[in-house]
Formats: sequence, structure tokens, C-alpha cells
Amino acid sequence: MEILNKIELKLQVNQIIEKIKEGAIFIHPTDTIYGIGCNALNQKSVEKIRQLKERPTQPLSIWIPSIDWIKYNCKIDKKAEKWIEELPGPYTLILKLKHENAIAKNVSQKTIGVRIPDHWFSEIIKEANIPIITTSANKAGKPFMEDKEDLDQEIEKGIDFMIYEGKKQARPSKIINVETENIKKR
Repeated sequence: MEILNKIELKLQVNQIIEKIKEGAIFIHPTDTIYGIGCNALNQKSVEKIRQLKERPTQPLSIWIPSIDWIKYNCKIDKKAEKWIEELPGPYTLILKLKHENAIAKNVSQKTIGVRIPDHWFSEIIKEANIPIITTSANKAGKPFMEDKEDLDQEIEKGIDFMIYEGKKQARPSKIINVETENIKKR
């Protein structure tokens, strides 16, 4: 497994984007905790993340390249518009999909959790111009990854690279069902 810091990453952005587009599984930082990700359009990679996390059926969230992506691929009403204005930030917005082909079928079905973290890695996702899976880098029901020493050994064996920026001391994003405006803190 290759571990990249922020400086090394800037030198290798094009190669990282290419790896993501090709289906690499990787650990990435966010504005909250570390996540495990892949190209959200690649069904095989999404399935590998599900196996690594031991999470076979629950929907997975995605880190999207832009607000325009939301407007094109999700159903937007006044409530959704209000929450979209809060992005970027530590929120996962649950929205209804307009286009089934916006993500791989094994990510989620009728709704999707979308994020734009307030984090420098958002620029790389924007440049890649594809959604990526962003789910906590831990097995289902286990503690979140805050430091590289927290990474489960089985997950570590299944990833292609890690972008590491030091210990995190945050909570996962707040999940907001924009239709009901129900906020779930984890």
C-alpha cells in the first residue's frame, strides 16, 4: 500500500485521478474522519468496498465533484436548495436520484447521500469530475479511523493507496434527509 501525504499528492494529482477512474480502492481524508473510497461508477470497486467493510446492503454515500452534479442528477426542491447552500461542509444530504446511471447500481437505489466536504481533497474530486464513494474507513459497527494505526488490517490489505494527513479528531458528517429535514448525528 502506498501512503501519500499532501505535498506528494500535489505532485501526483493526474496519476491519482487516473487510478481513481480505473477503480482503485483508497483511503482519503475529509473534513471529519478518514474515508474509504473508489469511483462510484465502478460496480466492481463498489462491491469490493462493501466486502472490506462487511456492509453488504446499506446505501453508501458519495463525494461529488460539484453542486452542478447534484442539480443534474438529483431531484431538488426548496428544502433541498436550503441544505445545498450549506455545502461544502460536514453534511451528508440524502436526496432522490433523477438518473439511475449517475452511480453504480450497487451504491444505492432511489436516494443517495451526497457530500462536498470542506477539505482540500474536494479540488481533486472536482478535477476528476466523477463521484467517489466516501464511507468511513472501518468495518461496519467498528470504531472510525482517526489515525493510520486505527486502520483495520483486512481493509489495509484491500486498498491500493492511502492519502494521509495526520490524526483526525472529528465526528462523522451529519446525515440530513432533506425531504423530512431529519438530522442524524453519528
